[in-house]
Parts: sequence; C-alpha cells; structure tokens
Amino acid sequence: MSGNKRSTDRDFDPDAAPDLTADDWPEKFAHVAVRRGRPPITTPKVSTTIRLSQDVLAHFKAGGRGWQTRIDAALRDWIGQHDSRVR
Repeated sequence: MSGNKRSTDRDFDPDAAPDLTADDWPEKFAHVAVRRGRPPITTPKVSTTIRLSQDVLAHFKAGGRGWQTRIDAALRDWIGQHDSRVR
C-alpha cells in the first residue's frame, strides 16, 4: 500500500486519543508556532505566458513532470553561456 493513502484499518480506537478539552492543552498549544504553507523564498518565480514551438514544448513535456523547471534551467544555461553579466 502506498504511504500516501489513508489507512482503512479499523484498529484505531477513538477512545484512546488524548482528551483535547483537558485544562493543560490550551497552555501547551499556546507555545507552539503556527506555520502554514511553504516558507517564503527570497527570489520567487514570476508567472508569465510564453509562446514556444510545438516541437520544443513536446520535447520538454516528454520528460514528464517538471518540464517547466527544465525549460527554466535550459534558459538559465543559455544565458550563462551567452551573457557574461549572469553567472
């Protein structure tokens, strides 16, 4: 079974779960930092629209997931080889 799928086992006893209404839980929760979502990054990517040749797009998509990242890397590599300002 995949580790991502929820278990359908009935071995879990809901009565064995801790009582979150007990008096000590609010104090414990008050000291926990709430972190939601991905951490902020210093150089976020920008969403844009670009028109590419069909064969170029097909080539990158044939590699599966991450094709946009591979296009970004290919463009960055091209800039690095042709522009001395970006290294």
